[in-house]
This record gives sequence, structure tokens and C-alpha cells, in this order.
Amino acid sequence: MSAQVLATVSDLIVSHPYLTALLALLTYIIVQHTRSYLSLSHIPGPPLAHHTTLPLIRACLSGHTASYLSTITAQYGPLARIGPDHLLTSDPATIQRMSGARSPYRKSYWYGAMKFKPRSENLLSERDEARHEALRRKMAGAYSGREVGVEGVVDERVEEMVSLIEKKYAISKETSGPSAERNYLNVALITQYFTVDVISHLAYGVPWGDVASETDKYGYIEASETNMPTITAMALLPRLLAFFEKSYILDWLSPATQESVGLGMIVNATGPIIRARLAMGKEHQEKDMLGAFIRSGLGREELESESTLQVLAGSDTTATTIRVGLLYICSNASVLRKLRAEFDSAEISSPITDAEARKLPYLQAVIKESIRIVPPVTGMFSKEVPPEGDIICGKKVPGGTLISQCSLAIQRHEVFGTDPESFIPERWIGISPEQHHEMSQTVDLVFGYGKYQCLGRPVALLELNKVFVELLRRFDFTVRDPQNPWDANNAGLWSHRNFLVSVSQRQDVQ
Repeated sequence: MSAQVLATVSDLIVSHPYLTALLALLTYIIVQHTRSYLSLSHIPGPPLAHHTTLPLIRACLSGHTASYLSTITAQYGPLARIGPDHLLTSDPATIQRMSGARSPYRKSYWYGAMKFKPRSENLLSERDEARHEALRRKMAGAYSGREVGVEGVVDERVEEMVSLIEKKYAISKETSGPSAERNYLNVALITQYFTVDVISHLAYGVPWGDVASETDKYGYIEASETNMPTITAMALLPRLLAFFEKSYILDWLSPATQESVGLGMIVNATGPIIRARLAMGKEHQEKDMLGAFIRSGLGREELESESTLQVLAGSDTTATTIRVGLLYICSNASVLRKLRAEFDSAEISSPITDAEARKLPYLQAVIKESIRIVPPVTGMFSKEVPPEGDIICGKKVPGGTLISQCSLAIQRHEVFGTDPESFIPERWIGISPEQHHEMSQTVDLVFGYGKYQCLGRPVALLELNKVFVELLRRFDFTVRDPQNPWDANNAGLWSHRNFLVSVSQRQDVQ
């Protein structure tokens, strides 16, 4: 009987090779899927996530990534399943361990979608550990401020924004009142104009001029908001992304094909600037980031790839924290009063220096709480479990599994004490150095950790150290609609629209 079966199968293979191939492929898929399902079946998660990443992709495309992931951790705990081979964690210690200097964890395929030019890696997308570390070393000097006059640039850009608000939007003490005509300031836009001008000034020696023109001059903001949902969704489809890249379809779909606006403008317009600067030689470079990168040995391809990442990573995130901070400060009279009392009584410059700001404990508490309450970066930043597997949150996880992070849930961790859903700067005051350190380390996970920590962190903190003081020492802000202050979407980064406030000259100046 068995011989007859074998003969029948043999005849089937010979006479129907395509059908046989299809059946073999289906069998392979079923076996792989079953193996994947069983290997992680002990880890809870939404039932559909055991079989597909479609709900996760839908959350990315709809702009609800952060809330979707946060809901999963709230329901299933600090380690949950969000795909057939994909887990999500909200445990700070796990994130720190995965990103440590000697960690065997590596970047997953998720990072492959973070290229802004096909087949051209940048600091974020580079998955090879040796090349990633070499690139970090070359770029570190520019971001640290050692080779670039960072603080002076930020001072210029802050003064320009303050001047614009004062001349165009602030109602004077004499004209303020119920009958005064309101010219509402869109904080969602002005903060991004400011941060784009800061990073472009630092990068190329001159700002793009978004604040001066009060426009998204090159369409970057619109392009970022439009493209990020697709980019984060494609990060979950590695085979499709690889096919698009190898077949050169991605060259047509890439932002670089849109040469006059948005991400494509950055990719293409910086090319001539980079080539001209390279022709000058290392010894004749300007005191900006581009000059520092060239002096450190970055080549043309590396410079062009990093240019888009600089603007994306250096503007959207800081602008989010400024918006969040202003909303929570101006919605809480007690916080505003304490903050103003601190810098009114301190001997500080105008504009305040970074060193002076670091010595103001309540200001630092407000900044940390602004970063914590709405983490400006909510990307999944998936890492791959090493081949030997690991124990995560007490559960065995096989090698090759993806581990993503839930930034919102991490910033609601028990380390922050009671009521982590509320904006309470006082949680940072009067606590032990050990607790303050642990809380600070957890907030800093927003900037990455260890070998993956964001190089732009010092620049972002310097901006935050200055902006809140310079705005609140001069102006009173009243949110037009406190119940619905803005329209928000999230696809790894936050997009805020229509954050309207009325502005008047400060009434309680001492």
C-alpha cells in the first residue's frame, strides 16, 4: 500500500510540478507559522496578533500607534505579543539591557524602513554594529557642541521667535481685556518653525527661515506628517520593503523623487551644498555641523543620508515637548506661578544660559515632566533576541524574536510613584538622589539608551532649557479651547495641528 502511495505521489510531482510547488510552499508556510505560534504561545496578547501584524499596521496607518501599544500593555502586562514573532515590552530594565554597550541584541529589520535614500544607510537605519559605532564616533563631536557654536545659534533663534510673538501676537497691558482683538498664535506651527530653524542653522550655518516667513518654506512639516505613517507601516513588512528596494521600485516611491518639497527637498537640495563644501577641503570648513562631519571624515553618501535624519530627529521631537510643556504649564496656575517665581528670583541672563537653567530645580522638573507625560518619540525601535534566546519579564523568549518598546507605558512606570497619568513636577522635588536618578534614567529612555542613545539629546535639552524661560518671563498664554487644545496623531512621532493660544504681555512681572 505504501509503495502505491509513493508511486501516486511520484506521478503527481512529475505531471503537476507547479501544483506540487504550490503545495510545498503552503506546507512550508503552515509549518513556519505553527512553529512561530507555538514558540510564543505562552506570552499573552490580542488573539489576532498571534497570527498577523495587520492590527499593528492599521494602527500605524491611522495615526494611533502610541495609544494602540499602550492599550495592549495595560491589558496584557509588561511583555505582550503584537505579532507572530513580535513582542512588546514596557519594562525599563529590559530596554536598558537590550541597548547596553555589550548587549548581544541587535537592531531588527524594523530599522530598514528608516532610510531616506534607497540603499543608503544613516545613523538610525544602520544595522551593522561596527559601522554604526564608527558612524557615531565620527558624528559625536558635532552634536556635543565641541565643534559647533550650539548655544549661540539657539539664542539667536529663540530671540527671533520671541520678537515675532511680541510684535505680532502679544496684546499689551494697555489694550488687554475682554474687548481686545485676538490674533491667535498657532503654537503647533511656531514651535516647529523654531526647531526646524535651529537644526538647519546648526547643520548648514544659516536657518531655513521658517519663523521669519511664518511658513513651512520647503514643505517639510507637511511631508513629515504625510510620510511617517507609511514609513512606520512599511517597517513591519520587511520582505515587501526589501523587494521594493532591490527592484528599484523604492527609488520611484522614495521622498527623494519629490525634489521641490518636503523630505525630498532635503535629500536633493543638500546635494549641491555638500559637494561644494567637500570641494573646500577639511581645513576650510565652516563652524557648523556639516563642517564638523566633513572634518571627521564622513563621505558624500553619508553626509546626504544624515541630512534628512538631522532635520527629522532634531525638529519634530523637540517641538512636541515645547508644545506639551506650554499646554500643561499654562493650564496649571500653580505650576506657572512656581516656575516664574523660580526664575524671577534667580540671577539669570537674558537669554538664560544653559548653565544657569541647569541650576533651576523646578524648571528641570517641568522639563522632565513634559518629556515624560507625552514622550516625543514613540517609535517601536525593535531589537532582535540573540540566537540563544533570553528570559524577559520572567518568560522564556526564543532567539530571533522581535522586542519593541512602548514609550507611553514606560513613562507610566511605578518608579514615578502615584498618579503617573498626571503632570506633577513636584514628583521630582524633595526625593532621594537614588530615586531621582532612577526616574531620570527612565525618562531618558525617550532618547534611546547606551549604544543607541540619540546624539541630538544635548541640543534638544539646551533648547528646552531656554524656550520655557524666555517665553514665560515675557508672555501670558491662554489656550483657546482647553478641552480640545489640538488635533493629534501619532505614527512614531507626534503630529499636532491647530494648537491656538491668545498671547498678552505678562501681567505679574516683578
